[in-house]
Amino acid sequence: MSLRHYKTTNPVFNNYFWGGSKTAVKKMSVTGIFIKSLGCIIVIAAITAYLWKLSDAGMPMKWFTLGGMLASIIISTVLSVRYHWAPFMVPLYTIAKGCFLGGFSAYAHRHFPELPYQAIGITIITFFVMLLLYQTKIIVVTKKLRSVIVTSAVSIFVVYIITWIFGLFGINSYLWGTSWGAIAFNCFAAIVASFSLLLDFDHIERQKNRAPKWKEWLATWGLLATLIWLYIEMLRLMQKFAIRG
Repeated sequence: MSLRHYKTTNPVFNNYFWGGSKTAVKKMSVTGIFIKSLGCIIVIAAITAYLWKLSDAGMPMKWFTLGGMLASIIISTVLSVRYHWAPFMVPLYTIAKGCFLGGFSAYAHRHFPELPYQAIGITIITFFVMLLLYQTKIIVVTKKLRSVIVTSAVSIFVVYIITWIFGLFGINSYLWGTSWGAIAFNCFAAIVASFSLLLDFDHIERQKNRAPKWKEWLATWGLLATLIWLYIEMLRLMQKFAIRG
């Protein structure tokens, strides 16, 4: 199947999850998605702050990071086939991501205390900038744009998977270093993550007041996945600049 037929880079935003909603009484709303997303972000922030305190006290973050990553992957896999479990699986996903982000960003917080806050600020600003660009139609989500973003996102994740597999065998990729090539790749990944928000906005716009109310949790899941990806890329990029400086 050609990539141009996909509507978004986020697997939770596709017809498999959003079909068959005509019989529902309450419909998905943007306000409902916003409230759920905000609640999940607050939970992630609280878990992250707590883990930072544990890290500053000397507790290793390796297992929190690894456990949170594996748990979020498992939960996402389950949601991919049992999407009607979203109302109680997405909160679990939020907790898992909180553990992952807390452990992942603990090093930066310990050695470069301002970086995580700066990365959060840039992520928030990027979110609203992309929302403004979408709402004002300065950037229109066309089939060609979808195809380019999806192709780029898939390529990035394939590269990450390959480098992760190599890492299991002790082969370190230059992507994890601070070379200009690694920085350029991080910049590209951050740009793709930013534009992925446009596709998420577009699909939510198409489905609001149509999909059943409980699918707001699926929309929340999708937005969280994109925002977390964007934050990680921003933090890694800023950390590399800090190390080089």
